[in-house]
Amino acid sequence: MRHLVVGDLRVQRIERKGGWRSWTIVWPEGALHAEADRFLRVHDGSGTQKTYAYYLVDHLRWLERECLAFGAVQLRDLERYMGIVGADVHMPLGEPWRVGKRPYGRDASATAASCLKGFYLHQASLGVNVGLGEKLDGTRLPSRVDRRRSLLGT
Repeated sequence: MRHLVVGDLRVQRIERKGGWRSWTIVWPEGALHAEADRFLRVHDGSGTQKTYAYYLVDHLRWLERECLAFGAVQLRDLERYMGIVGADVHMPLGEPWRVGKRPYGRDASATAASCLKGFYLHQASLGVNVGLGEKLDGTRLPSRVDRRRSLLGT
């Protein structure tokens, strides 16, 4: 079943020469999300690119809702986001995110953490939010699943 996203950031498939496909993220009006695209191009031609695109678009939507520019994101913001999507963190999480969707499971949570860490390290390598990049370089994002939330489906 396909779900058309209107009025929100979305993942876009790009058909390449020779039958290759790439994945990127576009704004509601169809313009390329340049920072996301630069990161996703690092993974061009791999199965990881599509997976990362879907995890990254969810995070970018959350940033918009929280009125956070990715250049201003702090480690605590990433920890809070991971808690909202299902990781076991001990802090106030804020309003529910992804209403109506189940929390990430163990593998999905680990993949999301890897994607976000890669995205912000990539941004830091380009001179954006270098302080966060330095903190992430020696830190793991929370990815252990909160069993209580998993059982409740919230």
